[in-house]
Amino acid sequence: MANTNNVTELIITGLFQDPEVQRVCFVVFLPVYVATVVGNGLIVLMVKVSKRLHSPMYFFLSYLSLVEISYSSTVVPKFITDLLAKIKTISLEGCVAQIFFFHFFGVTEILLLVVMAYDRYVAICKPLHYTTIMSRPVCHRLVAGSWLGGIFHSMVQIVVTLQLSFCGPNVIDHYFCDLHPLFKLACTDTSVEGLIVLANSGLFSIFSFLLLVSSYVVILVNLRNHSAEGRRKALSTCASHITVVMLFFGPAIFLYMRPPSTFTEDKLVAVFYTVVTPMLNPIIYTLRNAEVRIAMRRLWGKKVNSGVE
Repeated sequence: MANTNNVTELIITGLFQDPEVQRVCFVVFLPVYVATVVGNGLIVLMVKVSKRLHSPMYFFLSYLSLVEISYSSTVVPKFITDLLAKIKTISLEGCVAQIFFFHFFGVTEILLLVVMAYDRYVAICKPLHYTTIMSRPVCHRLVAGSWLGGIFHSMVQIVVTLQLSFCGPNVIDHYFCDLHPLFKLACTDTSVEGLIVLANSGLFSIFSFLLLVSSYVVILVNLRNHSAEGRRKALSTCASHITVVMLFFGPAIFLYMRPPSTFTEDKLVAVFYTVVTPMLNPIIYTLRNAEVRIAMRRLWGKKVNSGVE
């Protein structure tokens, strides 16, 4: 943090100022976070132990769930504890670290969603070549590429941030550290940095979203050549993916593809994709997927039986 001058600690304003409202938020968001960790953790465990869930689709789903836990954990634990604190603070180094991991796991999730769309495309449009194309080494490389893409994206964000000097004030008008709120505290003009963030976050999200939509359009068109049962099963799987894509990309594009602001509505949108969406993903995949539901019942049955013994 060689370019910083006077600021070493930042004050976070939080989501709401009213202490009563903050306590209510604590009671609401703590179970949501616990459900996020437990729900996504169960998916990771089921894919690992269930023989029914060893296909590439579930392999990618397990990593998506792992990323969801990590993504939510970069923001939500501190957000929840801050709801009970009178003064919410974070060091400048801690703030930069939170930005790094938040964007790292966020972009890794985007790339995994792209990989999952490609997996469905191969499964539906090239079924005879599916096992050859989506071999286990290929799956591992695709997951590794997603993680590396997330690291590269975050490194760009952090390099941009470390060029700035922070002289004061030291109040971030948000409930966690992100680029636009932090840029407002810089001593110098951040127009160039804002454009870099727009390209690295906003345009990347738009491009990825359009790629995902296009891939699912191609998949849906190709489903006309399948049997009624094949169409039903494929539509059920794709519907889960599409729902998750919309829930994730909608808020992200809304926040990163327009001029930064600090309206309460923006904070509420951020709550949706940092707190709520990671909890919804396991619910969406479980409710719409018979194999996952069967695996969950078998896993639960083993626990019950072992408990009786």
